[in-house]
Amino acid sequence: MALTNAQYDEIRRNYDAIQLHNQNTQQKRLEKAFAENPRLQEIEGSIASISVAQARKLLDGDRTALDSLKKQLADLREERQAILASLPYPEGYFDPIYNCKDCKDTGYVDDLGTKCHCFKQAIINTVYAQSNIRSILEKENFSTLSYEYYSDTNKNPITGLSDLDTFKDAVNKSRAFIENFEHKPQNLFFFGNTGVGKTFLSNCVAKELLDRGYSVIYFTAFELFDILSKGIFEHDADAIAAHQNIFDCDLLIIDDLGTELSNKFTTSQLFLIINERILRQKSTIISTNLDMGRIVDTYSERTFSRISSNYTIMKLSGDDIRIQKRSR
Repeated sequence: MALTNAQYDEIRRNYDAIQLHNQNTQQKRLEKAFAENPRLQEIEGSIASISVAQARKLLDGDRTALDSLKKQLADLREERQAILASLPYPEGYFDPIYNCKDCKDTGYVDDLGTKCHCFKQAIINTVYAQSNIRSILEKENFSTLSYEYYSDTNKNPITGLSDLDTFKDAVNKSRAFIENFEHKPQNLFFFGNTGVGKTFLSNCVAKELLDRGYSVIYFTAFELFDILSKGIFEHDADAIAAHQNIFDCDLLIIDDLGTELSNKFTTSQLFLIINERILRQKSTIISTNLDMGRIVDTYSERTFSRISSNYTIMKLSGDDIRIQKRSR
């Protein structure tokens, strides 16, 4: 994923800031414990001095003295743990604090420079200026999901399901999509009228997968085709660099398909993205206000064929939730 030096430095500074903040938090917790039990601070000092002595003995090859030091360290650590356990704090309260336990807030999972999933997402957020999606996902996620705006009497004549049952089914399938994400790549296609929860449900999935460490890229259809156009026709460096990420990210969300200016370029690019991500076994979520007939007319039968054979297609129904909220 392409980054300028300035962007890379900014990400590294963010990691440094996270480490410093967490270290300060842990130190304040320990200082509070020291005040409540001074013996803890004595133990910390003894552990530090014995560790230095242990290192010196190791270098000198003195195995007898080294074994003695190891025993002293073990006894001190056991005493420290017993004291901490006796204090009225939850288990692990005084342990080192990490935002990401996989890389311990370094951004890398090994000495070979393999980037952690959190670093990859930080790059995506930087390259695509997607940090604003975080604030959206704090409001639109499964914990804020509500069924109160869906009718349990208005039924689909084809399926026999009410608007409420239809949405509950879509929620269940979305949760299954998340749970199977690592082992069984799938794709979701939401369609239906404006304001029935398509984008909200996509955001619910995005939040869960981001929290689990997967890379997620969100675009409206207009934004997606705009960046593709800039890369191909304007040779924009950032847009060109973005192409590979669109194909390689763990989950690509294309929202509001059909709101872009449709032409041969958008039709061919949509097929390319859908087809290539299927071949790479990368998951995609598409939402649109268009019905299936309009999808065929606008994007071709071969695109519809890829969608119908590789996506779980769900039609959401009901009254516009945004209008319902305003009227209430």
